[in-house]
Amino acid sequence: MKKLLLVLSLYGFFLIPCASAQREDSIMIRKIFNEALKNGFAYTWLQDLAANIGARLSGSSEAEKAVQWVKNQMMASLADSVWLQPCMVPHWVRGEKEIGKIIDSKNTIQQVPVCALGRSVATPKAGITATIIEVHDFDELRRLGEKNIKGKIVFYNYPFDQTFINTFDAYSEAVWYRWAGPSEAARFGAIATVCRSMTNINDDNPHTGAMQYNDSLPKIPCCAISTNGADLLSSILKADPKTKFFLKMSCQVLDSVKSYNVIGEIKGSEHPEEIITVGGHLDSWETGKGVSDDGTGVVQAMEIIHLFKQLGIKPKRTIRAVAFMNEENGGMGGAKYAEQAKLKNEKHVAAIESDAGGFTPYGFGLDMAAEKKERVKRWKDLFLSYNIWNFELSHGGSDIDHLKEKLNVPCIGLGVDSQRYFDLHHAASDTFDKVNRRELELGAAAMGALVYLLTEYGL
Repeated sequence: MKKLLLVLSLYGFFLIPCASAQREDSIMIRKIFNEALKNGFAYTWLQDLAANIGARLSGSSEAEKAVQWVKNQMMASLADSVWLQPCMVPHWVRGEKEIGKIIDSKNTIQQVPVCALGRSVATPKAGITATIIEVHDFDELRRLGEKNIKGKIVFYNYPFDQTFINTFDAYSEAVWYRWAGPSEAARFGAIATVCRSMTNINDDNPHTGAMQYNDSLPKIPCCAISTNGADLLSSILKADPKTKFFLKMSCQVLDSVKSYNVIGEIKGSEHPEEIITVGGHLDSWETGKGVSDDGTGVVQAMEIIHLFKQLGIKPKRTIRAVAFMNEENGGMGGAKYAEQAKLKNEKHVAAIESDAGGFTPYGFGLDMAAEKKERVKRWKDLFLSYNIWNFELSHGGSDIDHLKEKLNVPCIGLGVDSQRYFDLHHAASDTFDKVNRRELELGAAAMGALVYLLTEYGL
């Protein structure tokens, strides 16, 4: 039996492993990594998901096929129980392929790659043509005002800041032009918006993503333009400010439909009432195959069930692997999971999410009270030999954020090398060939090791 030290802090009593227990933990963590790297299923599962189901937009038939697929795989992995948790999700459809054209004052026409932003309304059936005006930030938009914007299309050209080492910092800064840009432009009479894609590379793939209308303002069509297209449009506008833009989109919002979170569970042997949740989101945009966003997170969560069963680990606390539905355009799956946890008065010790791609892991984001962060950091030495060193990150995850909001659950996000993530994010390039098996399994093992420690010692 492991020897534990009972520690008294300002925040109460808690257990930490003594030297012999740490040796046992180190051995078990090595077994978890070895099993994942030698016999893991995540890569094979991901290949199957991408090839036989593909993109999984909420409300689509593909999303529903994916629900059954995850359920079947979790059952085959011998989870103690597997069930579907119903939730209503929005149903937005893209329709026919979008068309965007630059038309200069000499009537020279150049087609550029565009795609509708999620939840956008359509253009008129014949499309719209109007003068397009470039703005670089919201301050410039406000300075231009209604007299310069009314009746025009606003082009938000806000590139990623290439000096940010963590590409999520660049995304967080730029994404507001996608999210809130349409309504802010509508405030000054714009009839549509075109937004530079959220990526730090130059390519011809428009990157979609959700936007949010302000219901007190007109709902105008909005699209993303590829970064190459954005640079071309910007250069033409500099030479010819009277340039126009043609946009045609047939997207529409349909009635919400019933979908499901998929939950697989291993019951705790000593404290079954205490739950550790680990997951990723099953839905994806349909421009690509939904592999790095977030098929990788789903199969990594599934892998933890598989690893514990293959190694015969009997966790002291309950483990739940969750494939959340509808993270991309509503977050209804995460909200429903937290709502039900609160309704049932469940005790959630911690929640872990992987939603940054299946790239090389290097740490964990700790979104929790300071004293709990310190407890997690006491395990840091156990991870150093796996090149997992950064416990100073702060983000948990969009789906598990609901648990924090409703139940104050400590949330943890898997930190990975994000340099390539936004090459693929929400774009046609998000395909299986971009995934490295070892990187994917290292991430699964890292989460599995942390789950193991949480099941042993709580938080």
